[in-house]
Amino acid sequence: MYYQLFIIVMVQRQFISIYLSICLSIYLLFSDSSYIELAVKVCSYLSIHLSIYSIAMAVRLNQFFSHSFSLSIYLSIYLSQSVHIYLSIYLSIYLSIYLSLFIIYLSIYLSISVCSYLSIYLSIYLSIYLSIYLSQSVHIYLFIYLSLFISIYLSIYLSIYLSIYLSISIYLSQSVHIYLSIYLSQSVHIYLFIYCHLNS
Repeated sequence: MYYQLFIIVMVQRQFISIYLSICLSIYLLFSDSSYIELAVKVCSYLSIHLSIYSIAMAVRLNQFFSHSFSLSIYLSIYLSQSVHIYLSIYLSIYLSIYLSLFIIYLSIYLSISVCSYLSIYLSIYLSIYLSIYLSQSVHIYLFIYLSLFISIYLSIYLSIYLSIYLSISIYLSQSVHIYLSIYLSQSVHIYLFIYCHLNS
């Protein structure tokens, strides 16, 4: 509940920050040529802001992975001490798979939001940069057309590249996470089963 609220607040903050930075950059670009340096600084600030946001999301996602592993192992140990060994194995494997699916859905949501921000930022930044460069040499209609064309092309290219990378990473994380959680839960149960028989 709190984690979802945190994600919603962060997403809204990022939308507001992106919108204000883009509006300010466009206003400074078309108002006066002396404000070009300030517009580039605004774009640089947007770059740093989005980089920090993506790093923070990656760190939080890694922490969530480690917590799910720990919870699976702790519940496996607790169940093995209180109920039958086969029921404990079944419940722990089911819990591990459930946590894996939940983490995959969460990682898809976070990756899509971060990738969309990154794609928007890169296309707009390059569009503004090319607009500044081309406005000094060619007609205004030509540089607007070229900048928009390059912006659309970069958005499509980045979205395709990031979707391929995301699908590969999701597939690998899903298989590794499920196999590792099943292996850990079964290892813990076998060890506890042998330990209980030796003590009895």
